[in-house]
Amino acid sequence: MAKKKSERKSKTFTEALGLNNIINDKTGFVVGLILLCVAIYICVAFFSYFNTGAADQSLVTDLRPGEVENANRAFQNTCGSLGALLSYGLISRCFGIPAFIIPAFIALCGIRMMGAYKKLSLMKWFMGMALVMIWSSVTFAKALTPLMGNQVYNPGGDHGAFCVQYMENLVGTPGLIAILVIVMLAYLTYLTSETITVVRKLMNPFGYIRDKVKFTVVHDDKGENVNEACDEEAIIGGEPVEALVYDDPTRAEPIDLPTQPATEPQELNTLYTPDSNEKAKKTAEKEAPGFEVEEEKIEEKANSKTLANNNLPLTPINPREPFTRWKFPSLDLLKEYNSDTKTNYVSQEELEANKDRIIKVLNDFGVQIRSIRATVGPTITLYEITPAQGIRISKIKNLEDDIALSLAAIGIRIIAPMPGKGTIGIEVPNAKPNIVSMFSILNSRKFQESTMELPIALGKTITNEVYMVDLAKIPHLLVAGATGQGKSVGLNAIITSLLYKKHPNELKIVLVDPKKVEFSVYSPIAKPFMAAVEENEDEPIITDVQKVVKTLKGLCVLMDERYDLLKAARVRNIREYNQKFLGHGLNPEEGHEYMPYIVVIIDEFGDLILTAGKEVEMPITRIAQLARAVGIHMIIATQRPTTSIITGNIKANFPGRIAFRVGAMMDSRIILDRPGAQQLVGRGDMLYLNGADPVRVQCAFVDTPEVENITKFIANQPGPVRPLEIPEPLSEDETGGGGSLDTHNLDPLFEEAARAIVVTQQGSTSMIQRRLSIGYNRAGRLMDQLEKAGIVGAAKGSKPREVLISDEVSLDNMLTVLRG
Repeated sequence: MAKKKSERKSKTFTEALGLNNIINDKTGFVVGLILLCVAIYICVAFFSYFNTGAADQSLVTDLRPGEVENANRAFQNTCGSLGALLSYGLISRCFGIPAFIIPAFIALCGIRMMGAYKKLSLMKWFMGMALVMIWSSVTFAKALTPLMGNQVYNPGGDHGAFCVQYMENLVGTPGLIAILVIVMLAYLTYLTSETITVVRKLMNPFGYIRDKVKFTVVHDDKGENVNEACDEEAIIGGEPVEALVYDDPTRAEPIDLPTQPATEPQELNTLYTPDSNEKAKKTAEKEAPGFEVEEEKIEEKANSKTLANNNLPLTPINPREPFTRWKFPSLDLLKEYNSDTKTNYVSQEELEANKDRIIKVLNDFGVQIRSIRATVGPTITLYEITPAQGIRISKIKNLEDDIALSLAAIGIRIIAPMPGKGTIGIEVPNAKPNIVSMFSILNSRKFQESTMELPIALGKTITNEVYMVDLAKIPHLLVAGATGQGKSVGLNAIITSLLYKKHPNELKIVLVDPKKVEFSVYSPIAKPFMAAVEENEDEPIITDVQKVVKTLKGLCVLMDERYDLLKAARVRNIREYNQKFLGHGLNPEEGHEYMPYIVVIIDEFGDLILTAGKEVEMPITRIAQLARAVGIHMIIATQRPTTSIITGNIKANFPGRIAFRVGAMMDSRIILDRPGAQQLVGRGDMLYLNGADPVRVQCAFVDTPEVENITKFIANQPGPVRPLEIPEPLSEDETGGGGSLDTHNLDPLFEEAARAIVVTQQGSTSMIQRRLSIGYNRAGRLMDQLEKAGIVGAAKGSKPREVLISDEVSLDNMLTVLRG
């Protein structure tokens, strides 16, 4: 039967000497103090020996064994006869100058026993210092003896002289030098693996110089550069650590813009470039005189989707007509804060203190780092550390709570590793967070020069860069967070960004506010900027759940109608459709019109799910799946991120996610599919996810008085007089032509539309649209009602419908029957 080997625990230095049962805290302190004094005494004796060694030489050699003093003559050594004997024995007879390592080790033992460095391993220090002393004794005896000449003592002592003589007789001088070098490199390799790197560099100096040459690709970034500075160096484990490198990368550069609205609007005709064949032809004639170029004229066949060539206008359609003098809100409507002009958000003392604490806590757990860099943001400072070779990333990541305890701060987040960098990021909240104002965001060059379809300025990143996204590319956004963490301010920032960039003809907004107070401040801009079903035109901000369902179903009908128009125009998305329409590639008489983007913003989505359930979720899911190409985008917000509210269908169709601070890791996983939101500091601190890695952003702050100023400015200028009409959802008995006519729900313009068609004998939806000055959607519903009433026939593709009533007398008789 095999016996199990008992595990043997390695003994400490005091246990090896048998002192562990004798020494306690008090006796250890006293013994350590004594050892420290003995070490100082020996050092003084050694230094005195260098001057008095020759005078005391004869006295020391004349002493008999057991004697420590000479009765006839006094010793000149400062420490007396005992000091002279110790110096003679350790320096002259033993190890020479390296004998100073002996009192150094005695002092180290004293300091350890006094309790200063309890984790210090004396056994390892004893073995290392003994090896260094023996090696140095031989090296000094070989190298320094010829230089020092006739001295009382050999630089390496008698021990060193004997070893040199013996080794030279055995292997010669080259062999002795080789042995000394091998021992030195072996010991240095044991201490640090950097020795291998240094030796390799010395063996290949050309490769080392080549690797030191920095290869940088510089991209023109409009003058925005990165300034770095290094102040000091600290030493950890023998490796230099950069004190701090302050980054100020890609700061949003404000541009000088007039704060007052421009008196003259910008003309849009310059946006569309007409064909330049005529100019090219004239240029060719000038360059080659006498040479005629005859162009072949190709006749294009006109179809029902395009206008005749002879009727083609010379200038493109302006999408902002008839409100071409629309003035966008000015920046003086927004409030400026003191933080807008700040460049140093954090004091030098706070940065240095955090750096020292991070270095200390990592060093306490045996984690050595090579450099540390600080990037200061308005709310968070990012400390990027470069770990020493051989340090596991997981070891640093597991110290997250310990670092938070050391810094006495909430919201510590470790990013290991930093994407695209060979560093590990530690995000530390600033002691005094600064406000990121909406003024500073909208006044930045990045926002002013943006060419996004639906630009949304969210705020600033840790690197002080203005962070913007294009809602048209996201294309739907989910916003979630606990109560009071900045969700409502984030929605206001989104709406404000759109109002500062889009014309009323280019954007329509649908606001759903179950709480009835969040979006009420936007009531003044209901007519120019909002969309609603006909019965909600007086109150376009929707607060009733049943009206929400009706509006969402109406948006599904509008989505289908827009897809029919895209199909007829033979384009794939709203951008191509609008470009074709503005370039006179589509005939308005065929029902084509300029399509504005529609942004649906739903606050308190959780309340809608609890009250309406699947009735709300189904149209939202359908819009999220299909409506991107026709310019309908959704933003839903909730303060209860649970699986019953943010369902699988919602998450699958809302790739853009914004997470404000939540109370638990599980809530963060529901929003972002990963932890992190529970570590935010609140007050607008958020994580934006639309891809692989989330981005930490400090949300721009826009206050209620600022929103009121913006809405008042928009409402006081001429613009659309009614919201964009969303088509009514079809009921079960109203699914198209051929059904029975509901005479109780006839459109108020039914009779007028019927007379216009009978008089003109043109069953065209576009004709009703022009005659009655209504939208295409309402004209389409009127045409369906006229078909059910038997006034017009069924649709025949792109051709006008057949008019079934020949005169007004017959029409009056039919209308009398319908009224009865």
